[in-house]
Amino acid sequence: MAKKKKMKLPLAYQPLGFVLGWSSGWLAGLAFRKTWMAIRHEEDAPDALDRDRGWGEILLAAAVQGAIFATVRSAVDRTGAKAIERSTGTWPASEKGGRD
Repeated sequence: MAKKKKMKLPLAYQPLGFVLGWSSGWLAGLAFRKTWMAIRHEEDAPDALDRDRGWGEILLAAAVQGAIFATVRSAVDRTGAKAIERSTGTWPASEKGGRD
């Protein structure tokens, strides 16, 4: 019977994973905007296609944004997985772990 529970859990975790992914993206975007304001005192971070911005500024923004998004997503994913484990006793991912 425990085997059945393990087989159904990833499917049951998918809606929660979707909500966690969406919320982590929103939270990371907010954190990046606040961080960019602290670093450059500008409301808008440069985009790769901004003609008036230099390489250094664009790459700095991309590196900061990537680090924040990866950190927030990992923290939210881990928190969700731990909550599922506490409530069901089963870890919501395969034994090998990792993302697709």
